[in-house]
Amino acid sequence: MSKFARRAGAAALAVGLVASVAACSSGGGEGDGSGDGTGATDESIILITPTPIGSNNFLQLAADGAEEAGEKYGASVDVYESEDPTSIQQNIDAAVREKPSIIIGVSFSVLDQITQAAADYPDQQFLLIDTSAEEPTENLTAAVFKEYEATYLTGVEAGLLSESGNVGVVASLDTPFLHRWVDPFFAGAESVKPGVKTAVQYVGGDNPFGDQARSKAQAQILADGGADYVQAAASGGNLGVFEAASEAGFKAFGVDTNQCLDSPGNVVDNAIKRVDVALVNSVGDILDGTTGGFTSYGLAEGGVSLTGLEDGVADSQCLIADHPDVIEKVAAVRDQIVSGEITVTDPLTAG
Repeated sequence: MSKFARRAGAAALAVGLVASVAACSSGGGEGDGSGDGTGATDESIILITPTPIGSNNFLQLAADGAEEAGEKYGASVDVYESEDPTSIQQNIDAAVREKPSIIIGVSFSVLDQITQAAADYPDQQFLLIDTSAEEPTENLTAAVFKEYEATYLTGVEAGLLSESGNVGVVASLDTPFLHRWVDPFFAGAESVKPGVKTAVQYVGGDNPFGDQARSKAQAQILADGGADYVQAAASGGNLGVFEAASEAGFKAFGVDTNQCLDSPGNVVDNAIKRVDVALVNSVGDILDGTTGGFTSYGLAEGGVSLTGLEDGVADSQCLIADHPDVIEKVAAVRDQIVSGEITVTDPLTAG
């Protein structure tokens, strides 16, 4: 049996206060770490988030992946939810003291601190999800994603569906990494609707990844400029984009998970990132002794996709389900990317 516990913040860790605990059976006795759910194990996993999970679908996927890894490999799992950069470091320090099999850090917000911890504690295994170090130590493994391949496809959908010939993106910040949700979206739209007008608005402010009000205001600016399809890339602020879509009449695209469920009737499709799949695979590799370096998950590896290209789209509440002709065209583009016929430029590494 694997144990799954969530602990809220470093202060809670200091006094051993567990915010919520859920015991999860692996379905066949106790695990031995071999992945078959039998026997006993001393494996343990600690997942550190940069912010509270709350309604952040991306962080929830990571927590789900950690729980799944715990069940698959018979490991106990603790999730340490940070509040800010200071508590991230406190949570890392607390995790190191526990000496688990693997300490997992999620997103670029923990990159510097996890990289330093890996250098300071060479006997401790670390895993970064959704980011990687430039010069990783042998005990630092990473799983990254080719988000730009999926957002190119949502751009293709936007270009095929747009009547105004005007599409936009609301992104949290103007950074090279976040341009993976901006530039490929525009490139995808341009590939099927040459001359399409494009515009991007950045949330910024004190809470760029969770400010729904500012996200809504930026989406409204795009709508006022004529955009009828908008890629939401504002993390927890996406709900503000969807609210603007409902009021202003444009349609939006979600990210990471099926956000059509968050705002039925307003979301066309989602650029999905299989954080849970990458986390489970990476944990398995580390426990098997394959450590260091990074694995990149794109369309070919099943690490990114669109809700509209997966089974169950008819019940997804995504508007793309009403456009089978568009799904067929986008599936063909996906296949061309996988085969190498189409190469999508990564804004993060572009010169």
